Amino acid sequence: MKVKGKDVAGKSFEDMAHTLDITPTGVKLGSVRRELKIHDPITLWYRNRKMEFRVAWIQKLKGVSEYHIGLQALAQEKDIWGLNPADFKMNDVPLASPAPAEMLAAAPAPA
Repeated sequence: MKVKGKDVAGKSFEDMAHTLDITPTGVKLGSVRRELKIHDPITLWYRNRKMEFRVAWIQKLKGVSEYHIGLQALAQEKDIWGLNPADFKMNDVPLASPAPAEMLAAAPAPA
């Protein structure tokens, strides 16, 4: 999927990434090659559909220049991933896989 936003240096980018996990309200992406800032907006294009998210957490992978990122949807869209919403149990589904506790503790509060 196509990912568009700004990196930590404020430089605009448009890259490809892939999904690792999806939920009705978020996504975990892999193959992200740029460092991003928590709470920054990110736009995804999936099947010619534009969706707006914010960065919830970031995990730098050891030994490579790649990040996993957790994104939270800015709006609750119906059928966001083309799946039946009844397939998701909202009480059992975390935001695009929980971030390790050390990342959540280090995340700054939104401005």
